[in-house]
Amino acid sequence: MTRRKLLLSLTAMLTIAAPVFGQQDEEKKFRAICSTTQVADFTREIGGDRWQVDCVLAPGQDPHTYEIKPGDSRMVAQADICIQNGWHLEGHDWMLNLAKDANKPLVTCVTGVKPLDFDEDGTIVEDPHAWLSPINAAIYVRNITEGLKKIDPQHAGEYDARADYYVTQLRSLHSWIQREVNKIPRAKRVLISHHDAFQYFATAYGFESAAPAGWSTGDEIGAGITPQRRAEVVESIRSYKVKAIFVETSVNPEVVRQIARDAGVTVAGALYADSMGPVGSVAEKYFGMMRENVIKIVGGLK
Repeated sequence: MTRRKLLLSLTAMLTIAAPVFGQQDEEKKFRAICSTTQVADFTREIGGDRWQVDCVLAPGQDPHTYEIKPGDSRMVAQADICIQNGWHLEGHDWMLNLAKDANKPLVTCVTGVKPLDFDEDGTIVEDPHAWLSPINAAIYVRNITEGLKKIDPQHAGEYDARADYYVTQLRSLHSWIQREVNKIPRAKRVLISHHDAFQYFATAYGFESAAPAGWSTGDEIGAGITPQRRAEVVESIRSYKVKAIFVETSVNPEVVRQIARDAGVTVAGALYADSMGPVGSVAEKYFGMMRENVIKIVGGLK
């Protein structure tokens, strides 16, 4: 075959193949709409390139106080699946309502988590901040994986493999946190932040925890700052001889700063609780967020 005929033959082959390759490159992605930055991060890790994952909340926004916007409804209308934290982290169940109004399937990540409860004047409230224990984060990942598999069963094995790897990494993170926390004498393991977001973390790693704002920064039962809670936090700081307390990245820090002044202690930094960090920061993903929190907690309390 002459060089010219060979080139013509190759050109013809590429012309025939081009639509096929184009179809593969333009294969429609499934779309997941997630309520919080943590849930969105887990979903991206499991869905990989087959899923477009969008988050209702931007980094730094508070899920307890968020109010839905018209654009949220339009976004959910285009989703294949919605994914929320659950246990009313999304204040007044805004993600549940968005999914219900659009008739979309909804994954609730806390399903299967053993809840830690708050007793608020006789009303039992499940603490929704379960992801702050990596062991519970693994349950989130499994729930998300099952949700994606129902929408795209063809690639179920791929999602399971990603989930298995991610859960292995979560176990390693749990072990690392245990080693780091052991640098803090047990008597000094008292974690005080703006609201009661760190109960699961505290239980997993041997801390006492307290906060002036209750389990939510919104207006649900048991939420909000009261003079009694504030006084109890100051008393806890003094009785436990706590030397540092923490603000949170998604809420106004002024209350905690005032408490620190009243109790004569320092503010040791801002912890990531209800939101991860902005894109490009060390806390833009779950593992970075957790490591950053632990580094600040250990540095402030040991």
